[in-house]
Amino acid sequence: MPFILDGLDTEDYDRNYKDSELLRRIGSYFRPARRQMLLASGMLTLNSAAGTGGPILISRALDLVVVDPSTWNLLLLSAGVLLLGVFAWSFNYIRQVVSAKVVGDVVLNIRKDVFKSVMANDMSFFDEHPSGKIVSRVTSDTQDFSNVVTLVLDVASQLSLVLLLAVWLLFINVRLTFLIFAMSPLAFGIALAFRRIARKVTRDAKRVTAVINAEIQESISGIVVAKSFRQEQSIYSRFLQNNKQAYRVGLVRGLVMNSVFPILGTASGLAVALLVYAGGAAIRSEVFSPGDWYLFMQGVTFFWWPLISIASFWSQFQDGLSAAERVFALIDAKPKVVQTAREAIDRLQGRIEFKKLAFSYTGREQILSGFSLAVPAGENLAVVGHTGAGKSSLVRLIGRYYEFKDGELTIDGTDIRRLDLDAYRKQLGFVPQDPFLFSGTVKENIRYGLPEAGDGQVCEAAMRIAGGSWIDALANGLDTEVGARGMSLSMGQRQLVALARVLLKDPRILILDEATASVDPFTEAQIQEGLEIVMRNRTSIVIAHRLSTVRHADRIVVLQAGRIIETGTHDGLLKRGGHYAELYNTYFRHQSLEYVESFAPLG
Repeated sequence: MPFILDGLDTEDYDRNYKDSELLRRIGSYFRPARRQMLLASGMLTLNSAAGTGGPILISRALDLVVVDPSTWNLLLLSAGVLLLGVFAWSFNYIRQVVSAKVVGDVVLNIRKDVFKSVMANDMSFFDEHPSGKIVSRVTSDTQDFSNVVTLVLDVASQLSLVLLLAVWLLFINVRLTFLIFAMSPLAFGIALAFRRIARKVTRDAKRVTAVINAEIQESISGIVVAKSFRQEQSIYSRFLQNNKQAYRVGLVRGLVMNSVFPILGTASGLAVALLVYAGGAAIRSEVFSPGDWYLFMQGVTFFWWPLISIASFWSQFQDGLSAAERVFALIDAKPKVVQTAREAIDRLQGRIEFKKLAFSYTGREQILSGFSLAVPAGENLAVVGHTGAGKSSLVRLIGRYYEFKDGELTIDGTDIRRLDLDAYRKQLGFVPQDPFLFSGTVKENIRYGLPEAGDGQVCEAAMRIAGGSWIDALANGLDTEVGARGMSLSMGQRQLVALARVLLKDPRILILDEATASVDPFTEAQIQEGLEIVMRNRTSIVIAHRLSTVRHADRIVVLQAGRIIETGTHDGLLKRGGHYAELYNTYFRHQSLEYVESFAPLG
């Protein structure tokens, strides 16, 4: 079956856990609810006892009716059976309510832990693993994990029922009861034989579900690009291929998981047939009465079903263990960004220094090697270079989103690996090239940088960008809904919202990753007007492809293949006639007003 599992590779953080370790960790989530579970188990036991009481009453009535078939005796029998039914329903209702509460608590706690672990991972984790697969573990697998509660409670109920029935059958006929006990290991042996293969097929089923979730999420997120290039059919074909794989994996899982009951049922049928023959011979020999024989056969029927359920539990339990294994693997995934200390931070000055730093995303291709750069506090530094020169890597390292290999990066003279990251990032502002807005209003997205800010502070921050003129273009001003990922706004408007958000945060270090590269000249002018204010008395690092951003920088650093090849001011670098002058003539010069006017038609 290798072709069925093509493409279902494990994640690099996946690991195999021993059953004992899984059960110990699963138990830790149930431990706070042990009283509720004991109550649910008690209700199940009482429900089982009420269920077994019916056949006992009927069997006694059979013998009683033979002696005294009066109406009164029949009424008493009917009332007893009805009362047992009411008790059974009441006990089961209480059990269902308590179980639902326990399951809800377990899902709540495990999802809190797994999502906290996901949020603690660094950016390299999200670069390497599709978000859809992560979502699948946080949602589907945690739900499957919680189903272990129901399984445990059901097995506890079945065990209590088996014990009650065993005592009952021993009182009726010891010899036949021991015959049943002798057959019981057969059921357990069959069920345990499914254990290993059941774990494997359930784990594969969850992997293929994660693949489909990732595919759907990526397709929907990129639907604009797909429609632009008329690739809807290609997306559908790829989904169809993954869906067929899910069908094949699901079919194998279904065959494995559903075959255990027919096999166990066949084994129990053979055992019942043997007992019917032995019981019939006992009645003919007048060893016990027809009522006792009926009671014994009812007991056998009741006995075999919970016994089969207990035996098959180990196969079904693999589904919960597989889910637990995937969830715990995600919880145990270790971030690559590791802080060696959590030193408290007061108000940053904003001095940044790279000292012979080496960095690689994959460990194979070196992005920065022996990189050194000092950025004084309050400097406006522009970083330019061709694509792949290492510009974005530089600012991501300042944000401590990735781990570097060798060298040192200091903030105000302190190794960045020793800082309290939460406190540090509160004084760090970052505007990416493609700003992300959350569903909600413009006001809510601006406040995202400082949740405790009042409406007045939010409005003030928005007004500092181009005097607030851009707000007039919004349908409902700052109360305008931005839509999913901010798609209701233009790229320029999303960029302005992102800038207002970072302005409200009032960071000491400001990073703009090509923040004006995708906007029109008018919007760029609005952004530049706001930037002149926000960059004042702050350390700012700008990755720019716009002349207006570069020429106003205090210093320009030119990167090539992860190395600084030139540094200086705009005018000084142009006079030098080096790599920056080449970049200027290739990318920047056409943005110059003087350059445009030189091509204007003569009047």
